[in-house]
Amino acid sequence: MESFRFEVGPQGALFIGSPETVAQKIAANLKTLGANRFDLKFGMPGLSPDSLRKNIELYGTKVIPRVRELLADPTASSAEAS
Repeated sequence: MESFRFEVGPQGALFIGSPETVAQKIAANLKTLGANRFDLKFGMPGLSPDSLRKNIELYGTKVIPRVRELLADPTASSAEAS
């Protein structure tokens, strides 16, 4: 459980949570790494096709636009995550 908590936290490898939380984490990682690209695997064992579609929809309609906003605003902080 401790390992899982670390991985879903700000410095972990799992991008789990609300669209805002995921966007904040992606933007923070892109800024820290100086990267201009982010690839995300959507599949999880046990995830239904409907859940997978919903996740992809949220990524495209909420997360990506928010990441672009955060990267465009030099004053945006990852502390804004909810």
